[in-house]
Amino acid sequence: MYNSKRLTLARERRGLTKKALAELAGITARTLSTYENTENISSLDETTFLRVVRTLGYPIEFYQQKDIECVSPDSVSFRALTTLSAGKRNAAIGAGTLALELDKWMGKKFKQRHHNLLDFRSDDYVDPQTAAMLLRDHWSLGELSISNMVHLLEKNGVRVFSLAENCLEVDAFSFWKDNVPFALLNTMKSHERSRFDAAHELGHLVLHKHGSNKGREAEEQADKFASAFLMPEGSVLAAVRPYASLDDIIRLKKFWKVSAAALIRRSYDLGIFTEWHYRQLYIELSKRYGRRTEPSPIEEREESIVLAKVISSLRSSGAQRDSIVREIGIPSDELAALTFDNSFFRLRLVNNERPTIKSKSSRQAPDLRLVRS
Repeated sequence: MYNSKRLTLARERRGLTKKALAELAGITARTLSTYENTENISSLDETTFLRVVRTLGYPIEFYQQKDIECVSPDSVSFRALTTLSAGKRNAAIGAGTLALELDKWMGKKFKQRHHNLLDFRSDDYVDPQTAAMLLRDHWSLGELSISNMVHLLEKNGVRVFSLAENCLEVDAFSFWKDNVPFALLNTMKSHERSRFDAAHELGHLVLHKHGSNKGREAEEQADKFASAFLMPEGSVLAAVRPYASLDDIIRLKKFWKVSAAALIRRSYDLGIFTEWHYRQLYIELSKRYGRRTEPSPIEEREESIVLAKVISSLRSSGAQRDSIVREIGIPSDELAALTFDNSFFRLRLVNNERPTIKSKSSRQAPDLRLVRS
């Protein structure tokens, strides 16, 4: 028995249309559509189906499992929805679905934390800044700087995974599934941006749990929450002078581990800077460093400690990567992408290329050779 829904998921994760995958596998688009819309693929030509399987690079065990529990598109908010293609959106949501599968597998082998988040979606509206302060109090953070956002989320029961490289247009996203909060973070952003993304998604989780988290208003609320959560009002008011220079901002930003732009904006929102001074700092920041360069950047990226411990436990028990891949049914490159590129799952390829489809015009599947460690 092969599961057609899983075939659709694998195709979307590879960022392929039905037509593109059919061309790569050397079959007709009509045949592929039949496979994706037939409940029992095994009733069709198995040899042809296996050509599709080899093209996608997912283990055969992936297609032999029950219906996969998919992330609902309605539960996910994307900041760049107007510019995000359907293919990129589906690929990102597919990453969330694979994260659910991996989390379910880990839950059978390891004890996991229950969440310790608050729910601010109620009749009495709580503004984002107040929500950030209340959650900080709930977690006994006071005015302290947060040393590691990912570890903090995991300590309080949020399942944190990383996004694959084919989701570069997606900053991050989060969702609830059966009262379990999930957050997926794009590791290709700057370290400061990733921390802000993590706080932004935390904002969605606590502000929009039972309601829609879509639209500009929801994104603005999550941004305000993130700013207040990372840079609490009291500590910013105590440290930032009304006419602070850009060099002062670059020095101070290291305390909160945020970008210079974020600290400038937070200082303006708190009334420390006038509009004129706020704009002058932004102009100087842009002239000196451009839009993509962060001054005095954070050197070490924040990664999941939970996933690292799980994989360390697997190593200690003598588990082999190939057997784990078959058991979970998710290919190594996808597992590496979800686990912050952990070396246990990372494929060492002779040409250092990732095992993804490289050309939509070629009919050949990627020719990959593994180099055993």
